[in-house]
Amino acid sequence: MTILITGANRGIGAALLTAAKDRGDTAFGTTRSTDHAELLPLDVRDPESCAALAERLSDTPIDLLVCNAGIYLEKGMQADSLTDTQMWADTFATNVTGVYLTAMAFLSHLKRSDAPKIAIISSQMGSSERAGGQSYIYRASKAAALNLGRNLAVDLKPQGIPVGIYHPGWVRTDMGTSAASIGTEESAAGLLHRFDALSLDSTGCFETWNGDAMPF
Repeated sequence: MTILITGANRGIGAALLTAAKDRGDTAFGTTRSTDHAELLPLDVRDPESCAALAERLSDTPIDLLVCNAGIYLEKGMQADSLTDTQMWADTFATNVTGVYLTAMAFLSHLKRSDAPKIAIISSQMGSSERAGGQSYIYRASKAAALNLGRNLAVDLKPQGIPVGIYHPGWVRTDMGTSAASIGTEESAAGLLHRFDALSLDSTGCFETWNGDAMPF
C-alpha cells in the first residue's frame, strides 16, 4: 500500500508514518517545516504548495491519503477571549480548507489506485452531540472537517473512493498533553486498522481509533 500522510513531522502523524513503514507500506509524510529533510514539503493551506507536491508525485498512485495536519491555537485560552479573527482564520485554513485542498490535489493519484481511500483525522471535539464547552475555534474547525468528510464521502462514493473520519483518542502529544490516556504508538496502530477496514460500505463513518462509532 502507498500512503501519503500530511502533518507527519510530530505527534500522531509521525507515529502513523513510522507504523506504516514498519509494517511494509510505502509511506510518505509531509510537513510545512524546513527542519525535516526526510519529509516532503507541503503547506496544506496553500493551493500552489498542494499542486507542487502533486506534480512531484505525479507518477505515484496513492492508495491511502491521510489528512492529519492540524493546529490547536487557542489551547488554554478562555472562551471569552477568542476575539482574534486571524486565529479563527488560521485554524480553519489548516483544519478544514487544508483537508479539502489536499484531497482535491491528490484525487487523480487516488483514482490510479485499485483500492483508494481517504482518512480524515478529526476529533471527538467535533461532535455536536458531545459539546463540552470551551475551545470554540478548534471544536468548530473539527466539526467542519467532519462535515466536509461526510460530504466528500457522498460525492466520491460513485468514483469508488471511501472516506472515513476518525477520532485518534486522547493522545499524549504536544496537543493532547502528557495527561492524555494513550500514547502515539497505540493510537497509530488502531488508526491503521480502521483505515484498513474502511470500504464503500462504511464510507462517511466517524469512528474512534479503536473502532467505536462516534456520535455526529
